[in-house]
Amino acid sequence: MHCPYCGYTKSEVVETRDNEELDTIRRRRSCLKCEKRFTSYERVENVHLLVIKRDGRREQYSIDKLRRGVLRSCEKTKVSAEQIDHLIGDLTREFRSGDKAEIESRYIGDIVAERLKKLDKVAYIRFASVFKRFVDAEDFEKEAKNL
Repeated sequence: MHCPYCGYTKSEVVETRDNEELDTIRRRRSCLKCEKRFTSYERVENVHLLVIKRDGRREQYSIDKLRRGVLRSCEKTKVSAEQIDHLIGDLTREFRSGDKAEIESRYIGDIVAERLKKLDKVAYIRFASVFKRFVDAEDFEKEAKNL
């Protein structure tokens, strides 16, 4: 890393921040020679994770699609935006840190449901109703009894 002011190649990192999409890292640096501060950005090269759908199709993992599903489940609950962001970040890191380039949608749904169950029961029931494809009121009733 070259200082943009004096060109010196050694600096220390003063502060590091990840962005919400987890694909870039912002670092505040201080040059060890002229002591001026500057910002650098690092782009994380993501492993392209494929999701295997129930019908066998494959599609690229989408953090936005996961976020939309969780947000819909958490509407009008006490789950905060910060809790949702934390959940999405944790899940995405977990999925990408695995040793597989493909992950089944059923596994993703199970993990999301498990985490939502701990976070908020109503959000869990809403998510489960879509994920488990509830057909009638009896399906809701069975799931509520299991809680």
